[in-house]
Amino acid sequence: MASVYNILVNTIQGQPVDLSQYEGKVLLIVNVASKCGLTPQYEGLQKLYSEKKQQGFEILGFPSNDFLEQEPGSNEEIEQFCSVNYQVDFPLFAKVPVVGEDKHPLYETLTNAIPERIGEGPWWKDLVDYGLTPNNPPEVLWNFEKFLVSKTGEVVARFAPDITADDARIVDAINAELAK
Repeated sequence: MASVYNILVNTIQGQPVDLSQYEGKVLLIVNVASKCGLTPQYEGLQKLYSEKKQQGFEILGFPSNDFLEQEPGSNEEIEQFCSVNYQVDFPLFAKVPVVGEDKHPLYETLTNAIPERIGEGPWWKDLVDYGLTPNNPPEVLWNFEKFLVSKTGEVVARFAPDITADDARIVDAINAELAK
């Protein structure tokens, strides 16, 4: 299985970083957006991060404008929005495409590693009811899809966008990885 550690990304301030700096930590990688019905998930993500960061856990937020242009702001505007509205202090990165031909290599690796989501529930039907055509696996369905990465950089789980950070499936999976 491919590791995420060999992938180069840019911080939200535009500085290139290699994800190998997170080696030995459990990661939850989330594509985020500021103008989405799921945006309040920032609160739960921040709470989870605050509770578990001392145990070797990191949340990495990757803004994306791929879904109904729900992340139209600049990286600076995104960073300010997250700080002011949700007191986010987990790492945020530069806006990236997470679907389609221009998909960032990180998301290519994530979606290829785990093509199916856990917990795809009635929310998927809500998208259809709004007249939208949800992406089929392995593509990311929507904002706030979550990928769990082990301490060795392997993608070990993938959670649907409407599975919140306090859902037992996510918390149990994170705890199991932290215990390894």
